[in-house]
Parts: sequence; structure tokens; C-alpha cells
Amino acid sequence: MPKKRRNRGRSKGKGSGHTSSVSCSNCGCSVPRDKAKKVSRIYYPVDMTLTKELRQSGSIIHGQRLTKNYCISCAIHYRIIKVGGNQDDRRY
Repeated sequence: MPKKRRNRGRSKGKGSGHTSSVSCSNCGCSVPRDKAKKVSRIYYPVDMTLTKELRQSGSIIHGQRLTKNYCISCAIHYRIIKVGGNQDDRRY
């Protein structure tokens, strides 16, 4: 059976063997760590209007970095990645 992708959809190097798995943040399925799509966002626990006022007054507000792992089907559903196309069209 021919293979569709050179890396078989994974980002591990050749000969690195088995990788640990993570659970998808949306559906909970188990995905290999190198195949899961990782999305990082900064979350501020304070409202944005209050954040602007506090920054103008000179205070520092630290945001928390939230990292979520998605399986391929959930990443496509939430439009984190696109189906097919050229490498330039996809966004990771």
C-alpha cells in the first residue's frame, strides 16, 4: 500500500521509535505526542477593559499560558489546520 505522506503525518525523526501519548483537549482520545497539534494561548484572568486601565496606571498583569493538544480530527473541526492543499496553505 503506498504511503500518502513522507513523514506519515508525524514529526518525529527517523529511528526515534515509540513516543508517549497525550490526550486530546476536546474529545479525550489518546494521540501520539508528535502527531498532536499543540496550541498555546495567553489567558488573562482579569477583564480586558480592567486590564487596560490597570496597565495605564502602571501595574503589571501576568497572563497564564494555556497549552492544548488536539487530535487531527478536532484540529480540522476547529480550523486550527486545513485539509489537504499545499504546505503554504496550511497553518499550524
